[in-house]
Amino acid sequence: MRYQDIYPSDPLLRGRDILRPRAADLLNLEYFEAEPAAMPKGRFEQHHLLLNYRETPHRVENWRDGRHRDFTYHPDEIVLTPAGIESGWHWHARSKVIVITLDPHRLGTFAEKELGILLAEKQLADVPQRRDAALCASAWQMKIALEERPLGFEIVYESLCRVFLVQLLDRYGEKRAVGADFSNGFTATQYGRVLNYVADNFGSTITVEQLARAAGLSPAHFSRLFKATVGETPHRFVMDYRLEQARKMLDDPSRALIDVALACGFADQAHLTRSFKQASGMTPREYRKR
Repeated sequence: MRYQDIYPSDPLLRGRDILRPRAADLLNLEYFEAEPAAMPKGRFEQHHLLLNYRETPHRVENWRDGRHRDFTYHPDEIVLTPAGIESGWHWHARSKVIVITLDPHRLGTFAEKELGILLAEKQLADVPQRRDAALCASAWQMKIALEERPLGFEIVYESLCRVFLVQLLDRYGEKRAVGADFSNGFTATQYGRVLNYVADNFGSTITVEQLARAAGLSPAHFSRLFKATVGETPHRFVMDYRLEQARKMLDDPSRALIDVALACGFADQAHLTRSFKQASGMTPREYRKR
């Protein structure tokens, strides 16, 4: 079930209705000013974060995995519910709230590929109520960008999304325990060095030997530990990174496909097309048209 499926009213603002799909990949922002109402309990496949902007406190009830909370919701307070937790709501005054939903898979990919962070299975902390004025201010900036749409607003919004996600993961991200997941000598520092090497060299040939050298391990030992820790082979990791950079370059319609292919380390345009279609179900041309 998606969190949006049970809203009792339509949002006044919805980011995905305005932006290209690429900008909505990281998060989905919706703004509500809704009369008192209720949402039935459900177990959702997304993380959802509620940020309160009502100027005066108001009464709210929240059910979380069978626990009932009847509390006063204050300005600049947030409620963060990780995916998989059953949640239901009843608010007793007109709301003024931003709801942000996040896809766990995309959030995990962003954390790994962009920040060098490996998140635990739950990814985010369960936060029934907490004041976080800084995070609320960041979300409000995203709302303003969507409403006012200044010159280059999609670029501005994308940047604000990234700032927001960094703040969110820094405060509430649950990272994998080093002792449990970076075992047998593979550390978070080594993972960071491998990620930096791929980011600096994805347009050239990258071998397992080069990645192992960056991590300070033998190739065989590195391949085994990397697969056990990250969940994919070094080769698949590099390919996924190249495809992600290719998607970004394809957003520029003036850039030739052969140029994108070579810049991202593919042997030729046909190699890019085969790999891209295998991963996404569409060719680079089809992706660009969409």
